Amino acid sequence: MRSAALSIVLILLLAGCEKAEPVVEARPVPKKHSHHKVTAVAIAPKPKDTITIAAVGDMMLGSAYPDRSKLPPDSAKESFNAVKSDLKGSDIVFGNMEGTLLDAGVPATYKKNLKAAYLFRMPTYYARVFKDAGFNMVSVANNHITDFGEKGYLSTTATLDKYGIHYAGLETCPTTIFEKDGIKYGFCAFAPNAHAVPLLELRHAAKIIRELKAQCDIVIVSFHGGGEGAAYEHVPFKMESFLGAKRGNVHAFTHMAVDAGADIVLGNGPHVSRALEKYKGRLIAYSLGNFCTYKSVSVAGVCGMAPLLKVKMNHNGEFISGRIISFRQNHEKGLLRDSLNSAARRIRMLTAKDFPKSGLVIGEDGVIKSMN
Repeated sequence: MRSAALSIVLILLLAGCEKAEPVVEARPVPKKHSHHKVTAVAIAPKPKDTITIAAVGDMMLGSAYPDRSKLPPDSAKESFNAVKSDLKGSDIVFGNMEGTLLDAGVPATYKKNLKAAYLFRMPTYYARVFKDAGFNMVSVANNHITDFGEKGYLSTTATLDKYGIHYAGLETCPTTIFEKDGIKYGFCAFAPNAHAVPLLELRHAAKIIRELKAQCDIVIVSFHGGGEGAAYEHVPFKMESFLGAKRGNVHAFTHMAVDAGADIVLGNGPHVSRALEKYKGRLIAYSLGNFCTYKSVSVAGVCGMAPLLKVKMNHNGEFISGRIISFRQNHEKGLLRDSLNSAARRIRMLTAKDFPKSGLVIGEDGVIKSMN
């Protein structure tokens, strides 16, 4: 009896122990996929702390109209050899496209009727020369983009699209927005000429710039304005006229542009250099003159000075430092480095005279520093 009782107690104890064990559920076996694809998550690049902009004035690599006598013998391939090393490493390389990229066409009717007309028609394959030199942004707001009518400016913009060069300044393409290294850039350009975004309508221009700034980190503004030639080196602080046409009050325009959100303003049009100014922490270049204009624009005296402006700014668009690298043009040899620093010295003098409180210190070597 005792052994039977002990057996019953032992059976009950074992049963109790079994109930106390936790229940472990079996893990489902993952299904095998014959084409398993892992999607990488794109990580946005960290915005750069310092942005470098290289900017020049008017560029026109020769004209095939009325014949090919004003085209360089090397198909323009060596046009920028003297400056290529200075353009490398810049985030933005900018210039004014003073003419059309068009392989065949006749001048616009209104140009034919002018007593003296300069007509600029570069072969479309010259766009490769700009691209290879490093140019990634150009203005098409000027008085020569319409030399060959609608056919001319449509060919120009289509060619720039083909080579991936950003542009703006026509009523049909007033602005452009693009991203590079985590920075979103907005660019717009203005001129007092037909089919260009109007330079003279300040309220309209301010609206364009404000809308760009609302979408972008850095806004770059270009304008083509002011009188032309050696007599127009100084900023007059009033409306300018040339050959009976209004060419803008460039001082009023540039200050309006910065007030509206521009982080740098780059001027061209007078075919000579003009002063620099720092306004509200932003740099204004009133004219960068000629840069590469093969045999079609005067390069005599101050018109032959060809400055390259290199600017460093922070990611908020505030000016940090800069440098003017001096080149000069020669109709036979093209673009040449100028060891005398003529362009830098000229801009230094013009800045001191026109803007004695420019907020900048420009050395004879072209180095630009902020005064405060």
